[in-house]
Order: sequence, then C-alpha cells, then structure tokens
Amino acid sequence: MICLELVIGFLKVGLFAFGGGYAAIPLIRDVVLSYGWIEDEMLTCMIAVSESTPGPIMVNMATYVGSSQAGLPGALTATTAVVLPSFLITLLITALLKKVLTNPYVQAVLRGLKPCVIGIILAVGVNMIRHHCFGSPDVFSADTKAILMTVFLGTLYFGSRRILKKGISPIGLIAISALTGIMINWGTGL
Repeated sequence: MICLELVIGFLKVGLFAFGGGYAAIPLIRDVVLSYGWIEDEMLTCMIAVSESTPGPIMVNMATYVGSSQAGLPGALTATTAVVLPSFLITLLITALLKKVLTNPYVQAVLRGLKPCVIGIILAVGVNMIRHHCFGSPDVFSADTKAILMTVFLGTLYFGSRRILKKGISPIGLIAISALTGIMINWGTGL
C-alpha cells in the first residue's frame, strides 16, 4: 500500500513540477506533508541535504522519502515515479522538437511560465527565510543565528556580484554556507 501511495504522490510531483527543483519544493512539501511521510522540520533539513548532495533535488527527496517509508523498494518506487513523467515528456518532445518549439503558442506558454517559476522560487526562499529566522506567523521568535547567517550569505553573494562583476558559484555558496553553519553552531549540539 505504501508503495502505491509513493507512486501516486511522486507521480504528481514529477508531472506538475515545472521549472526544476526549487520550483518543485512547494509541491514536494504539499505531497509529503499531506501523506504524513515526514514532519515539516525534517523536510526542511532534507531539502538542505538534497541540495548539498549530487543529483536533482526532486530525485534526492523522492529517494530519501521512499527509503524512509519502505526501504529499498520504496526508494526505487518513489525515484522511478518522480523521474518517469519527465523522461516520457522528454522522449515525446524530442520526437516533436522542431514542430513544437517553433509553434508560436508553445513559445508564448514558455515565455509566460518563466515569471511564474521565478515567482515560485522567490516565494519558497522568502518563506524559508521567514520560517527559520522568525518562526511561525502565530508565534514570533527571532533566531539570531539564522538571521545573521542569512544576512552574511546575502551580503557575500550580492557583494561579490558588485565587486567581482559575477556572483559566487552555487557550489561555492553551498560550501560557504556549510562551513558558516558549522562555525556558528560548533559546540551547541546543533
């Protein structure tokens, strides 16, 4: 039964997550929390781990959730379910590539989707900053460490763009984030 739920849940993610991993985070959160597979706090930690490990975030999340729910069969089931829609869509688009991409209606749809994906990614980022720096909306509790780390990383990123005329690479920013988090939380039991 759990494998069927994993297939249904992660097929939804795979089918409707347009725009990549960051844009899929709200959908992953909705699916995982609605099935009660893991808690919101653990989900946030797994998003960070999935971002830090090689591979697409959706695949990493599906593999982790599937493994936590049904072991190796669950991991294989969830991973296959999340990848299958994009695999089939890619095969279909490849077969129809010339006709589809030159179609003005398809071009209009793709141009219309770009701002939506940017908005979704921005909303996820703002929501994560708000939640982890200032707590839930009903209980205000400022986390000084999280606020300082967010300000530091934002200043570092945008400062490097201004000074060096290019931003720090995502890999470099992830490494700096990890080191900063270790230094800030050293000895506090994380």
